[in-house]
Amino acid sequence: MVESSHLRDTRSGYDAIALPYDATFRAELADSPLDRAMLAGFAELVTGRHPDGRLVEVGSGPGHVTAHLHGLGLEIRGVDLSPAMVELARREHPGITFDAGEMGALDASDGSLAGLVAWYSIIHVPPARLPAVFTEFHRVLVDGGLLLLGFQVGDDVLHFDEAFGHQVSLDFHRLEPATVTALLDEAGFEVIAQLVRAPAPASAATKIPQASLIARKRP
Repeated sequence: MVESSHLRDTRSGYDAIALPYDATFRAELADSPLDRAMLAGFAELVTGRHPDGRLVEVGSGPGHVTAHLHGLGLEIRGVDLSPAMVELARREHPGITFDAGEMGALDASDGSLAGLVAWYSIIHVPPARLPAVFTEFHRVLVDGGLLLLGFQVGDDVLHFDEAFGHQVSLDFHRLEPATVTALLDEAGFEVIAQLVRAPAPASAATKIPQASLIARKRP
């Protein structure tokens, strides 16, 4: 099977910038109380419904969010497209499992996960491919399982040919919450919480609104 160009470009791009990316965004959660609130609410919802359930973060990068959720008591592992990111996450968080993988074809059996997190990783998925990705998320979650998404708000695409002094080809697809909600509904989810916040002044991220959604898999 021929690999999609967006997967190849995203993997090679993050392989190239893994170390400076980690250094730049290491403190993002510490500087964003609203993001931490959504993560904490998600963790409490999961443990309340599935106290012994397993979770996966897809697009886990250097493992910051995976480690934060692990610290909140969740049995979670990380999956990332970039082997360099996986290696970095394993080194920085040796008590957590991280593996290379692709969010559209997860190494998890049907209905095996209590929760799934895609924190600023669906932004690298072309919109036409999002329905298939959300269908895959639906497949691996138990009935009533919970999904947490984080993404940049908008309807445009930001393209980078260079990042942190390295040549890359990375696309960042901004998404409107209403569009994501409609796609999740079609995939068998209901959105139970939504936050749209202004860009954090101290953040190194692009200064546009940011959104996070919690959705539940319908039986």
